[in-house]
Amino acid sequence: MSYQLNPSKGSVKNKKRIGRGNASGQGRTAGKGHKGYKSRSGTKAKLHFEGGQTPLARRLPKRGMKIFSKVYRKKSTYQTINLKDLLDLKIQKVNSEVLFEKGIIKKKDIPIKVLANGNFDKKMELSFNMFSKNAIDKVEKAGGKVIFI
Repeated sequence: MSYQLNPSKGSVKNKKRIGRGNASGQGRTAGKGHKGYKSRSGTKAKLHFEGGQTPLARRLPKRGMKIFSKVYRKKSTYQTINLKDLLDLKIQKVNSEVLFEKGIIKKKDIPIKVLANGNFDKKMELSFNMFSKNAIDKVEKAGGKVIFI
């Protein structure tokens, strides 16, 4: 059994051959008019050119950040935890891996800062990237130890 595949009716047309004699209807200037920049090959209007009208990019107001100099810097990000969150842990030595396993922090590779929110009366050894001054005082008063990574 053999089938003959054909394109649907009207879907295939011959390409219009311009510049092939006056009888074709697109001869002589080939639809490009007479002389001038656009009649020649390799021409194209400038990007965003709107025929002499003020371009859209110039009509709209400026918005957003204006300073792109040395003043611009990337914001440093870190995760924060409070001392009261560490009281529930039944471990003496606490670090980022322990907190990640318990589900207290979401990402292991982002630095952690310990804040002094809550009462802290447990003797623990905490090793993190950053501590607030009050957090250090509270941990040391409780008999614990603070280690900066």
